[in-house]
Amino acid sequence: MYLIIFLICSFINVSSQEKKTYKVHTIGFYNLENLFDPFDDPIKFDEASPIMELKTNKEEAYRKKLKNMALVIADIGKEVTNNAPAILGVSEIENREVLEDLINDPLLIGYDYGIVHYHSPDARGIDVALLYQKKLFTPISTSSHELKIYDDISRDRVYTRDQLLVSGNLEDDLIHILVNHWPSRSGGEARSRPKREAAAKLSKHLIDSLQVIDPYAKIFIVGDFNDDPTNSSIKEILSTQKRREKVGLKGIFNPYEDLFRDGLGTTAYRDAWSLFDQILITKPLLEKDYTSFRFYKAGIYNEQYLISNTGQYKGYPYRSWTNGGFSGGYSDHFPVFVYVIKEVAN
Repeated sequence: MYLIIFLICSFINVSSQEKKTYKVHTIGFYNLENLFDPFDDPIKFDEASPIMELKTNKEEAYRKKLKNMALVIADIGKEVTNNAPAILGVSEIENREVLEDLINDPLLIGYDYGIVHYHSPDARGIDVALLYQKKLFTPISTSSHELKIYDDISRDRVYTRDQLLVSGNLEDDLIHILVNHWPSRSGGEARSRPKREAAAKLSKHLIDSLQVIDPYAKIFIVGDFNDDPTNSSIKEILSTQKRREKVGLKGIFNPYEDLFRDGLGTTAYRDAWSLFDQILITKPLLEKDYTSFRFYKAGIYNEQYLISNTGQYKGYPYRSWTNGGFSGGYSDHFPVFVYVIKEVAN
């Protein structure tokens, strides 16, 4: 079943005499932690990828990694929708071919996912992409937007991921998805901060461009931002709000700020949690008119099987690659997701 129609009067605080019927879809994001194929690409620096550093069993590790990623993707949001995500942004993938292998896994092939992907100039050879169920979402336009940043000391160009913008119809609703994987904190948070602020400025420019055309544009800004909801790139440059009632017409709501302040995260380092993976949404998705898709709630998919039970990463996300080998795990990031709902005529 590609969507579920059910009674959810508690979603919008209506009385039992006013029960209505809704449909719900999941929109998510998942950092797939170095989903590389086991073959050397002579025009990429993929030799440094974890799978290429394996001495043996590269193909076996690749197949297990695909199976693990497919299992998680099939589960995201399923508890409510009885379906895999309608739309899923992904990062840390090597090429289109690994995504084709992923969506053809037996756990995902029945969902008939399409792919939007462009090669980025990233020095590590990793890209972002969008997966979508063809029966639910129809892309109208796609574009890749280059982030030009420079090292603050050498002034050399730093090659990083492009930002992917996809516009299309979720059923009959026009929406826009901006997929991000902002520069890392390599060299320290403070030194690398200007790079993420530059990424935020590019995202803001793309969002503004959409809102000039349509101030009521429904925009999802998804990604691994390598910054928390309270960092300057998100809080100041994107001007996000943690309270939906304070979001202006062209404003942005961040449902993950409260989760972060409650101590939740999607990735951990040195016994501290960070919430780098987020989904931000624009004001029109917060309206109370459910004749079109609106935001219901956000979550972190952190089921027990995604958490490491032993070793130096006990309690952390159960990562795929440790100590130069394949651990059998999933990713060093938890996925994030939002539900969108729409009223169905009775």
